[in-house]
Amino acid sequence: MYNKIFISFIFALTSFKSMAQTFSDTIPYIHSPKRETRAVWLTTLANLDWPKTYANSLKNIEYQKMELISILNKYQQANINTVLLQTRIRATTIYPSAIEPWDRCITGVEGKAPENGYDPLKFAIEECHKRGMAIHAWIVSIPAGNKKSIGVKQLQKKGLKLHYISKEAYLDPADGNVSHYLAKICTEIVRHYDVDGINLDYIRYPDSWHKPTSKYGDRSNDRCAQITKIVRTIHDQVKFIKPWVRISCSPIGKYADLKHYSSKNYNARDRFSQEAQEWLRLGLMDQLYPMQYFRGNNYYPFLADWNENRCQKEIISGIGTYLLSPKEGSWTLNEVKRQMNISRSLGIGQAHFRSFFLTNNTQGILDYEKLFNISPAIPPVLYGYKYNIAAPSYYNNNNNLIISDKNSSIKILKWKGTSPYYNIYASKKFPVDINKAENLLYTKFIGKSLVLKDPSMQRNFHFAITAMDRYDNESVALQENIKEQSSPFFSTLLTNDNNRVILPYKLAAFKINYYIVETLQGNIIQQISYNPKVNYVLIAPLPNGMYRLKAMFPNYKYSVNIGFFLINN
Repeated sequence: MYNKIFISFIFALTSFKSMAQTFSDTIPYIHSPKRETRAVWLTTLANLDWPKTYANSLKNIEYQKMELISILNKYQQANINTVLLQTRIRATTIYPSAIEPWDRCITGVEGKAPENGYDPLKFAIEECHKRGMAIHAWIVSIPAGNKKSIGVKQLQKKGLKLHYISKEAYLDPADGNVSHYLAKICTEIVRHYDVDGINLDYIRYPDSWHKPTSKYGDRSNDRCAQITKIVRTIHDQVKFIKPWVRISCSPIGKYADLKHYSSKNYNARDRFSQEAQEWLRLGLMDQLYPMQYFRGNNYYPFLADWNENRCQKEIISGIGTYLLSPKEGSWTLNEVKRQMNISRSLGIGQAHFRSFFLTNNTQGILDYEKLFNISPAIPPVLYGYKYNIAAPSYYNNNNNLIISDKNSSIKILKWKGTSPYYNIYASKKFPVDINKAENLLYTKFIGKSLVLKDPSMQRNFHFAITAMDRYDNESVALQENIKEQSSPFFSTLLTNDNNRVILPYKLAAFKINYYIVETLQGNIIQQISYNPKVNYVLIAPLPNGMYRLKAMFPNYKYSVNIGFFLINN
């Protein structure tokens, strides 16, 4: 009932121009949750997002790797936790497949492998997991590419039925062999790579396909059954190998006509035979990423429809970030902000299409993403796989998380456990509240030790560790033993009134270039000018959470920590 009332309010705002304008200028802030999928579509087709350098030499392989690292670092700064990497493009792949040829985006030549055994997919998985990010293999399903391509010629040799629209070839969903062929590609990836999900893109009839008529021997119901058969076959075979791998698809952003809102003959179920909501009900999909690249009444009513028919599964709204570009659309940043906040208020995640427009900070979207995702988040637990898992334990008999390095004053967090991942929390208060997103320091951390390089982190914070399994279940927390801590560990926060932070009096003796405000994860939020006439710094409105204040001195190459402050409106 709450959701329906809330969405009705949004409809009213977007239905009247003057009211909608007022709303767009006062975007509500929805608190950054602890569990949420925050995704980005990383397109490899025609080198749109990555790679920009062809891996045609050892030197260029390294350039290609560095390009990806730069992209992932920007994701990490914005607390993105899921990467949808285009892995099968048009009957071609970005990994050494025994089934299909290499896509030209990797080396510049279709069918040509990079030198020295370089595997772009393997590299991408390693780099994502280093940063605590999930990576899903984005599979373009039905399109096969240009009819003269190597990929299409190999499909022809395999005897698969193809349909041609202009110069482009498409697999025919009515061909009973298509489901097993696509499942074979998906299981090849799942068997050989540690992906966290399989995302089926374009799992539908093509836009220009003939209408279902008796002349062609098919009906609408037949087409829906054919697409569902493909989905079921892929689901069953992937889950048999690795049940924790999330199965998802990116359906057309409007599922079907609504009672009061028309899809204008462009919807998933009736136009393209995508029964995506039925797939949720049947358990064939764990997630949906509907391509909601619309605005106003073409977005919000259909967002509510996805939410009301989610069957306890996960919905991640596709955000048309590319439409912020003047060449692509005429959207304003406020329109995207509003969609992100409303979707979050309903417990719906967001997926930016596509990477270039986010990392290029089009209209300031990356800057906003950093504020919107002020704290890290872990994905929701995979539905149907909720388990109690063992918590980590103390490393030694001292029963403490913090271990002192014998050769220096550096402190180390160290623990024991058998889980693949761990979440690390930090807080000024003890015990550390692991229900608060602002206390998350690292998510899905790989390893069982962390060096606390920042001295202020050693002195001013308590820590807790939880274990995570492959289904994203989290254990209870292993808290540090505060009896082992000496009194210097406890210190006061910098005084603030949520608008300004009072500076320590000792700073008056130093000349400062400027101040920096950052999150505990090291993401810079603000840079503030130095004013020698006042004993405070003004801070812009910030979401609730803990922040670090640093100063840049003229004679220092690096910023110096001043202290921490808590925003708690």
